[in-house]
Amino acid sequence: MKLVIVTAVEEFHNDIIKLFKKAQIENFSESDIDGYKTTNPLIVASNWFAGESKGNESNMFFSFTEEDRIDALFKGIKEFNSHMETNNPIRAIVLPIERFI
Repeated sequence: MKLVIVTAVEEFHNDIIKLFKKAQIENFSESDIDGYKTTNPLIVASNWFAGESKGNESNMFFSFTEEDRIDALFKGIKEFNSHMETNNPIRAIVLPIERFI
């Protein structure tokens, strides 16, 4: 069993749910988060509202699941990201679980 964590901007919320279902990961959780990117200081200095820092509305999904289902999920995410027109790809990581009850 492993822990998979997926993050993306809010725009892709429904797409991620479809990717989880396609990978047969039926049990997962999600949380609303704010995503931030650090920017070049020259760009910030030229911004009239540089003092305002607002994150992008994003989501974090996570699931404790089997490795073969995670492989299917990663395949779907790679395919999705390859057709993306924005600079906000879906990100995913996998963490091993040493013990669980």
